[in-house]
Parts: sequence; structure tokens; C-alpha cells
Amino acid sequence: MKTIIGTAAAAALGVIAITTTAHYASAQAAAAPAAQAPAGKKAKAVKDAQEYDIYNEVIKDSQANPPAPKKFLADLDSWTQKYPTTDFADRRGMYYIQAYRASTELGKALEAAKPLVDEGIDTLKDGLENDGYVLNTLFLTSNVAAAIAATGSPTADQLAIGAKAAQMLADFGRVFFAPEKKAATMTAADWAAGMKQIEDQAQATQFAIALYPANSALKANPKDPATCAAAEPLFIKASVQYPNSGAIAQQLAAVTRCQQSKDPSKVQQALYYYARAVVDPVGGIGGLDDKGQKALDDYLKTIYTTIHGSDEGLADLKALAAKSPTAPADFKVKTASEIAVAKEEEFRTKNPRLAMWMSIKGQLADTNGQQYFEDSLKEHDMSGENGAKLLRGIVLEAKPACRSKELLVAVPLPDATGAPVAEITLKLDAALTGKPETGGEILFNGVPEAFTKEPFMLTMGTKKDQIDGLTLTPCAPSPAKKAAPPATKKGGE
Repeated sequence: MKTIIGTAAAAALGVIAITTTAHYASAQAAAAPAAQAPAGKKAKAVKDAQEYDIYNEVIKDSQANPPAPKKFLADLDSWTQKYPTTDFADRRGMYYIQAYRASTELGKALEAAKPLVDEGIDTLKDGLENDGYVLNTLFLTSNVAAAIAATGSPTADQLAIGAKAAQMLADFGRVFFAPEKKAATMTAADWAAGMKQIEDQAQATQFAIALYPANSALKANPKDPATCAAAEPLFIKASVQYPNSGAIAQQLAAVTRCQQSKDPSKVQQALYYYARAVVDPVGGIGGLDDKGQKALDDYLKTIYTTIHGSDEGLADLKALAAKSPTAPADFKVKTASEIAVAKEEEFRTKNPRLAMWMSIKGQLADTNGQQYFEDSLKEHDMSGENGAKLLRGIVLEAKPACRSKELLVAVPLPDATGAPVAEITLKLDAALTGKPETGGEILFNGVPEAFTKEPFMLTMGTKKDQIDGLTLTPCAPSPAKKAAPPATKKGGE
């Protein structure tokens, strides 16, 4: 009989005669006298030579290469019609599973498996009379269930059959491949590999069945936000069952991001699930391989940086995602715009005068700067409550240098480089009484009077008492004028 079990497991099964010769021997033994059966138990036997021939023809069908599923099924149906009751009903059921699987009629394969799986392991062993047949029947059923869950539309009953077969396969496999039962012709490593193939198939089936509701909900329109919203809780349910599945985390990332056009906050959850997929263990049931995880990690960094503005905090996100398969209800990654707003607010709080000037300058320097000046600044008194000084700057130059009537003021940014440039001209209503020091910081108010964009200059009228911090030194006295020489008298007077 052809089997889908892997090399190591198949080799182990070969020890218990899953070969063409063994099948013929099995059929022949069935026709032998009942005396060969254990005491008190009737030996299984074909009813006559015709059933014997049909049985052996079915065995040949199971070994055909390439497979001929139509003939296989036809011979099985002929056997069923001519011998509806037979001592070999369970074996016939096993062959039906194989034949339907070969013809890709997966639903019918599971229907054929149902009575065998429902028998339970003890009755199944008695019916098949060969532990290798038992293992292969459960393996076939489990494999078919995984395939139909992944690609088809199974009924609830079919999924239940598959789940039960997978559990029976795992349980019976551990008994069959117990270390103390190792075949003498096999190495311990090959025997363990056989067990792993059995466990992998059982787990793959259980995983596919657990994911089926979510995948089924998503199948109709995987890019539709409403469809994604319906599938999300089903994927979350599967993630609770398989918390270390990178594949489920990746699916959750996809279905949450799919909803961002309706709910922008969903992109935040998507970041969490991408991070979860990246930190989940590589391999195992539902796990990503190294290559897939590396590609996803690179993608995560790209979208995180796009949203957040940098990769700062990405390591913290991964550490958080490693703790739980589902995102916390209040999970959020700040966007670049949110960070900018927060920084601006912090800047305004710490540097209110500079922030005010930057806002004014930004609007003046804009395309409609002149209009902004005319509508919002010109001849508007820029004084705070109770005369508080609203602006801060550095005096670069005074005109004239002594008893000045104009001050050229720069407003440098905290991280500015290079020499400061004057941006404000303060025109005083009366000349100062001394010489203003340059390079000193002043606080001031004023009334905007004029503005030029090129070069940038805002001219403001102000008074001495509207300026704080201005240091004056006495002006040097003017040089004394030389007295005029005495006039010479004419005529010797």
C-alpha cells in the first residue's frame, strides 16, 4: 500500500509489513483456517475466492505508480457492492481513505474515515489487526483533514473527524514509537525521526483546524476592512491556542492593518503583531523560518520608522510584544506628527518668548507674509498682561552708537550656528541717554510699523521703559572746540 508517511516513519512501518508482499500475505492469511486465530477468537477470512481476488486487486491499486484513483475506487465499490459485509471492513475503509485522497475528494475521504475514527483506538486495532495499518489510517485521515482545512470548505463534522484523528495519531504514535519498542533494524535516530514525523502531522492538522474559522472568514475578501474586522477575533482566538505562532501573529498584523482606513488606530495594533511575529520562536508549529522572520523584521523597522519618525523605541516594542500574543488594549506608538506636536508644546512651555517669535517669523516669511503683517501685526501693541515683555533678543548694533534711536536685534535659536543676524529694528521714541552695549540680551515690547521680506526685517516702535536688560554706558564727551585766534587790528591799532 502506498503511504504518505515520511522516510523514517515509513521505514518503521516497513518493519511491520506495509509492503506489497505483506498485503498479499495478509489477504492469504485471512483465507487460512480459523485455527490460526488466537484461542476464543475467530480468524478473519474472505468469504470466497472471488472476494479474495477483489481484495488483492484493491491491494494492487493501492500500490499503482502512477496512481489510478478511478480504478481504485471502482474496485473498492465493486467489493462493497458484492460483499457489503466482510471481515475486512476496516481495511476496506482504510483503502477508501487512500483512494479518495488520491482522487482529491477530500470530503469523501473524511466520510470514509469517520466510522474508523469513531471506533476508538482499541476497536480500530482489532479491526485492522496491524499497528502499522492503524498508524497509517490515522496519518492519512489527519493529513486529509489538514489539507481540507487549509484549502477547502469542510463541514463542522469533517473538522471534528480530523481533530479526533490527529489526537489519536499523536497518542498512538507515542506508544508505537516508544524507545523500548525500537526495531532492531533501525537506529535510535531514525526511530525518533519517525516519531517526529507523526507528531508534526498531528500538530499540523490541529493547527490548520484551529486556523480554519479565521481563514474561512477572511477568504471572501481579504482586503475589505469589514471582512478583516470579522476575521480579527477569530485569529486572536487561534493565537491564544497557539501563542508562539509567528504565522498567526503575522496574519493578525495583516487583518488589523487592513482596517486602518476605517479606524486609524488599527495601524498601531498592526505594529504590535508584526513585532510579535518577529520575536516568536523560529520554527515549530505555525512558526516562521529564519528567512521569513528576517524579512518581516526589516519590514517592521521600515513601517515603524515611517510612523514613529525614527527607530527609537523599536527594541522596547519587541520586548513588550514578547510578553503576550495579543496587544494590550491601550497599546500605542506615537506618530511622528504627535511627537512633533509634543516637542513643540514642550518648547513653547520652556521658551514662550522664542516660540512666539518663531510663530510670527514663520508667518511673515510665508507666501502671504505681507498680508499677515498688514492684517495682524501692523500697529498692534505687542505687550503682555500688565506690560509683561513678550519678546527676547540680542542687541547687535545701535544707531547711532551713542544716544541711539535705533537698535538692531537678533533672535537666535538655541541650536543656531554662525553669527546671529538682525531681524528686528527697534525705533525708540526718544534717544537713549548713553551708549547701549551690544551682545547683551534684552526683553522688549513694541508696536510693528513696517516689514520687508528681503532682507527680512520687522521694524517696531518702542520706548525705553518697554525694554528690560539694556545696559548703557556714558557717552564720551565731545572734543572741546578750539578758541578762535584774536582778531588783528588794522592800521597798527
